[in-house]
Amino acid sequence: MLGPEIERLIQLLARLPGLGPRSARRAALQLLKRKEALMQPLAEALSVAAERVVTCSVCGSFDTSDPCGVCRDDRRDPSILCVVEEVADVWALERASGFKGRYHVLGGTLSALDGVGPEDLNIAALVTRASDPKVTEVILAMDATVDGQTTAHYITDRLAEANVSVSRLAHGVPVGGELDYLDDGTLTTALKARRPV
Repeated sequence: MLGPEIERLIQLLARLPGLGPRSARRAALQLLKRKEALMQPLAEALSVAAERVVTCSVCGSFDTSDPCGVCRDDRRDPSILCVVEEVADVWALERASGFKGRYHVLGGTLSALDGVGPEDLNIAALVTRASDPKVTEVILAMDATVDGQTTAHYITDRLAEANVSVSRLAHGVPVGGELDYLDDGTLTTALKARRPV
């Protein structure tokens, strides 16, 4: 029913996270209806990004320069490394504007089910960076999932000889959260992680 070019557009859009076949068709329709306003600027942005965006050789984040802007920023505290699973986590932490150290992107989590082992992640480079005498603390900012927790424990073991303090992000009740709406696991973790006032 549709031309091969439209089908290809829909199939490529459907590969994006959060877009299924129906959402991809709706997105493709909007792009086609608004070629000048949406499709052409998007095509140009994608082309420029594909050409200029690189992976930072220091932290593993994305930028148009290597090393990235965060790694080059002299105002960032080089003594604190925040370890995250993916680049999206760096973007989330930067959006919150609460962290002024440096990052290290692992590129995922350990997962026996998916066949992801330590050699598939950016862990060896982390151990090397953490062994630098300038680094005094490593913050493990993994997701509160089984794979995230497993990865955090593995990294903690690997950093045992690096002479750095290893900490984790706090887990528990979110700011503005109501106890009645929280799941049992979050409440249990919050109770165990309580601290004096």
